[in-house]
Amino acid sequence: MTIVDAIIQGIVQGLTEFLPVSSSGHLAITQHITGTAGEGNLFFNVMLHVGTLVAVIAFYHKLVWSLIKEFFSLVKDIFTGKFKWSQMNYERNMIVMLIIALLPLGLMFLPIPGTDMKVKDLADLFAGSQILIVTACSLLLTSILLTLGIIFNKRNCSKGFKHMRGNSAEGNGKETYTVLDALCVGLMQVVAALLPGVSRSGSTLSVGEMRGINKQKALDFTFVMAIPSILAAALLEGLDAVKSPEGINVDLVVVLVGVLVSAVVGYLSIVIFKWFLKSDKMLIFVAYTAVVGIAFIVISLIEINTGHNLFTGAPVSL
Repeated sequence: MTIVDAIIQGIVQGLTEFLPVSSSGHLAITQHITGTAGEGNLFFNVMLHVGTLVAVIAFYHKLVWSLIKEFFSLVKDIFTGKFKWSQMNYERNMIVMLIIALLPLGLMFLPIPGTDMKVKDLADLFAGSQILIVTACSLLLTSILLTLGIIFNKRNCSKGFKHMRGNSAEGNGKETYTVLDALCVGLMQVVAALLPGVSRSGSTLSVGEMRGINKQKALDFTFVMAIPSILAAALLEGLDAVKSPEGINVDLVVVLVGVLVSAVVGYLSIVIFKWFLKSDKMLIFVAYTAVVGIAFIVISLIEINTGHNLFTGAPVSL
């Protein structure tokens, strides 16, 4: 892998980790087109995740710090018997609901009956396929979910849900999550983790909007929830990289370039996403994921028919 490859994949990772277009789907597409897919890239992919982790922590550093302080206050109140569910402030509610939303990720470690695989292994199976038909169909699913999010957000506006600070475009919908809201978002995150092409940010945002959550608060919840999710994914993939036959064989300079690019671009993509959401321009992402999904369904069918990668000419198989 060259520095140019690192820059390209860093840009793809940084843009697609937070924009609602699926980072795993676009990395699979990029590596399919450039012919750089394979185990040798596993550690590099982990480090790209680290870059985007830096980006989201940097952007939300004030909120993250307030949540850390509130967490210790919450623990103190629990052990001293002062905790009251009905009196949680915004930060405390977010902490509790984030924990609840992360619980469904435990489903990833359930064994699949009749095999020696766990549910999480399906993600590797789909992502490692030489034919991108699953990724393409998942991108279409992302488009559908984003469309539903737009529809439900407009419904929230028509029902008159207003934020207590006023009637701005940011203020329609509930500000805090309930247990059911958090579980729904958590289950959607599991689906996004399994299917390359389903955007984690787009799908969890849409589910939040379907549950009547204020769209900007839903996006903040989605991005903060990404911190432990990205960290867990990086740790798991890191262990797989160390255990893989090829191990860690990517040049350090290439890795550092990829991390830096993914961090900078990731930060900018958060800014862009929040602006698109605030400006009600989410149809752009609906159209984009639909077009790319349909295009790669066609490409995948051609490759299945010919038995060769349409871009590199390499032989492929299902």
